[in-house]
Amino acid sequence: MTGDSIIRVARADDAEALARIYAYYVEHTAITFEYEAPDAAEMNARREKILKHYPYLVAEQAGRAVGYAYAHEFYGRAAYAWSVEASIYIASDARGQGLGRKLYDALERALRVMGVLNINACIAVPRTADDPYLTDGSLAFHKRLGYQMVGTFHQSGCKFGRWYDVAWMEKMIGEHREPPTPIRDFRCEESDL
Repeated sequence: MTGDSIIRVARADDAEALARIYAYYVEHTAITFEYEAPDAAEMNARREKILKHYPYLVAEQAGRAVGYAYAHEFYGRAAYAWSVEASIYIASDARGQGLGRKLYDALERALRVMGVLNINACIAVPRTADDPYLTDGSLAFHKRLGYQMVGTFHQSGCKFGRWYDVAWMEKMIGEHREPPTPIRDFRCEESDL
């Protein structure tokens, strides 16, 4: 699938597409450590929860959601308010078109408006080059976008009977002033993306 894409805020009617996109990664890859793919109702509940405070964005082509990215609370303590964790998933038949970069660029813009300063990414890492369920593509993608390696937790997740490492990467997107500017909840008009 190719063509022009738009980036917009995820809606309730995207739930089926979000579930379909994510199911591929749950069922065929070690990119996510979930074992069972959530249904559309669960994906919509997750979308609603995130959108109370953070961006949840969709890439759309020809009226079809073909990818999504979102940010959520990094850790449940007040001092972490300026940090988020980001995630992204592109439909298996829409990869390689630059949608990931477009989604992350829009996500970053929205987070800057909120006052977020640090974006963290938790990335599953293959332990061998010939792993059938995982490549180092996500690491390379994040490096291209300016993320820096922070550290690796070894053999942290087991999926498909294999152990996987987990790398943490970070990107600073704002100036760390003292005291910092208070964080604002995500409120975005479609035109802002």
